[in-house]
Amino acid sequence: MTEPLLVDRTDAVVTLTLNRPNAMNALDVALKEALRDTLAELETDRSCRAVVLAGAGGSFSAGQDLREHVSTLENSSADPLGTVRAHYNPIAARLANLPKPVVAAVRGMAAGAGASLAFLADIRIGGPSTSFLMAFAKVGLAADTGASWTLPRLVGHAKAVELLMLAEPVRAQDACQLGLLNRLTDDDEQVLPAAQELAARLAAGPTVAYGAIKRQLSIADAGTLADALAAEAQAQSICGATDDHRAATLAFVGKQKPVFEGH
Repeated sequence: MTEPLLVDRTDAVVTLTLNRPNAMNALDVALKEALRDTLAELETDRSCRAVVLAGAGGSFSAGQDLREHVSTLENSSADPLGTVRAHYNPIAARLANLPKPVVAAVRGMAAGAGASLAFLADIRIGGPSTSFLMAFAKVGLAADTGASWTLPRLVGHAKAVELLMLAEPVRAQDACQLGLLNRLTDDDEQVLPAAQELAARLAAGPTVAYGAIKRQLSIADAGTLADALAAEAQAQSICGATDDHRAATLAFVGKQKPVFEGH
């Protein structure tokens, strides 16, 4: 049986590949459970210092597996959208709060919950075929998998409303201009290698500080200046007590290249 989620470890980088290429990596229960549970393991895995999220084949993810969803709709005893609480919410929370960098390699289409997954990454890299489609309204649904939180932060409230209500595709160049993509490669074949190269660079960096930066920005997005200042003070206390900070400071003074160990 083919594994729905491929997990590859190269040094300190873990690449998670949504592995249903014949279905455009649509998210069925098996794939959602595998992604949810693997992310939970990576939260405390100190050997993992950066994560790449990718899709097998020519697409990132078409979002919810609608064929599976139809059978749920036809089963009157089932909650047709119970998957939001059981799968999508914990996946979104774990991706957003993972205390290490997450890079999304977005090749081809990222639609619905698939696009939402990409938006939860810290950095998104795409290629010429990359496109995003907030397809929820096309099937009479509102946003999920954190898109109502991430999308306004990426593109602003007004544009988020437009993307969610009109459900029109956003191509690669426009996605870059809007902030849905951070970087764009010239060739689709380079999307995953570029994401893994960047993740390796991040994995060799001050990962405790990266985790603190993620927490700071999350607090600042939703809070006041006072909240942000308090978060900064707490983060600096944590980062300032690390071996990485001490070693990097000494290296800087000694005009040496720092080596970060992640603690």
